[in-house]
Amino acid sequence: MQAAEYPAAIMSDPMPTEGLIAIIPAHDEARYIGSVVLMTRKHVETVIVIDDGSTDATAEVAEAAGALVLRHPQNAGKGVALNTGFVKARELNPRVVITLDADWQHLPEEIDRVIAPVLRGDADIVVGSRYLDVTSEVPKARVLGHWGFTSVTNAISGVSLTDSQSGYRAFSPAALKVLVFSSTSFSVESEMQFLARNHNLRVLEVPITIRYLDKPKRNLFSHGWLVLNGLIRLVAQHRPLLFFGVPGVILLVTGLVLGWQVVDVYNRFENLAVGTALIVVLLLLGGVFFLFTGIILHALRILVDEINANLMR
Repeated sequence: MQAAEYPAAIMSDPMPTEGLIAIIPAHDEARYIGSVVLMTRKHVETVIVIDDGSTDATAEVAEAAGALVLRHPQNAGKGVALNTGFVKARELNPRVVITLDADWQHLPEEIDRVIAPVLRGDADIVVGSRYLDVTSEVPKARVLGHWGFTSVTNAISGVSLTDSQSGYRAFSPAALKVLVFSSTSFSVESEMQFLARNHNLRVLEVPITIRYLDKPKRNLFSHGWLVLNGLIRLVAQHRPLLFFGVPGVILLVTGLVLGWQVVDVYNRFENLAVGTALIVVLLLLGGVFFLFTGIILHALRILVDEINANLMR
C-alpha cells in the first residue's frame, strides 16, 4: 500500500477545528490524560474520553481539562470503549473522527497530518504508522510483535498496512456509519482491516511518531496472546471458509494418505488394520464436516453482508 501524501513538517497553522472529534479510550491514565486532552483540544472541536472502568481520577482529570467524558462502570476493553465513543460521535455529525491513545504516546500536534487524507476525500480510514518513517525508537520486542501481527492480519484480511496495531487513526463519516466492533480487546485495530474490506472502505497510511515514556503496563506476552486470540476469533467470524476449510482439507488429505496405506497393506498381506481404518474414517468424516461448515458459514457471511449493504443504502 502506498503511503498518503503528507506534509514534510507538522503544519504551523492548524486547519479549522469545526466538525473534528477526537475519541480517547482511557483506563487508569490520570497521569497523562489531562495533558493529552489539553493538547488535543487545540486541533479538534470536541474531545470525547471514554473512562473504561478506571480506578484512579482519569474521569475527573479529563473533565477538568475540557473533555466530554463517558464512563464505563467496569473495564470492558478497548473495542467496547471505541464503540461507545463512535455512538456518541455519530450524534454530533462530524467531518472527521480521530482516535488516539491516552498514555501520551501519540502526538496531538500530528492530528492535522492524520486527518488530511479524509478531508481531501482520498480515504475513509487513515492509519498513523510508526514504520513509514524512522522517527520512533520502537523497542525491538515490540517491532517483532508488530511485524508478526501485521503480517498475519494483512494476509487474512485482504488489506495491507505497515502498522496494523496503531491506534492513531482518522475516520470519514462513511466509515463512522458502518464501523461497529465485536472485538473487546486490542485486536480491535486488526478488526478494522476486516471491516474495511467488507465495506469497501478506502484505507491509507501516514507516518507518525510514537513516544515510549514508560514501561508497558501489560506483560508483552499476555498482551500478544490477547491480540492473537482476538485474531483467531476474527478469522472465524470474517473468514469462516479459511478458518474451517484449511483444517478440513488437512484432515481429508491425512485421511486419504492413511487410507491408501490401509488399502496397500490389505492388498499385500490380506490383513485389515482395523485401528488405522477407524482413524481414517474419523479423519475423513471430520474433514468433510469442517469443509462443509466453512462453505455454509461462508455463504451465510456473504448473505449477511449483502443484507447489511442494502440496509446502509
